[in-house]
Amino acid sequence: QVQLVESGGGLVQAGGSLRLSCAASGRIFDINAMGWYRQAPGKQREPVATITSRGSTNYSDSVKGRFTISRDNAKKTVYLQMNSLKPEDTAVYYCNAQVRVWLTTGYGDYWGQGTQVTVSS
Repeated sequence: QVQLVESGGGLVQAGGSLRLSCAASGRIFDINAMGWYRQAPGKQREPVATITSRGSTNYSDSVKGRFTISRDNAKKTVYLQMNSLKPEDTAVYYCNAQVRVWLTTGYGDYWGQGTQVTVSS
């Protein structure tokens, strides 16, 4: 009923930048919070940044000052601008959205398929 499609991952040298995008589609009545999470090999998935429907943001300490999350509510899209990338940022990045589907009550958690970000030293 809801699809999240990420784009923008890739290979970049340390110090470089990448911009991730995630577009939501389907039978969407409303989207509450959206966010980005990441999972490195052998590690658990961890939150990177989140943004509410009103634009309030929250960042993990490891990315504060380097990453910026934003969203376009009309396009149902969330972005993650990543600057000053470090090798330890290497991970699969997943988009998350809290979505209320048409003709339902309450919000459900939806995830994208993930996009690989690799930062070389």
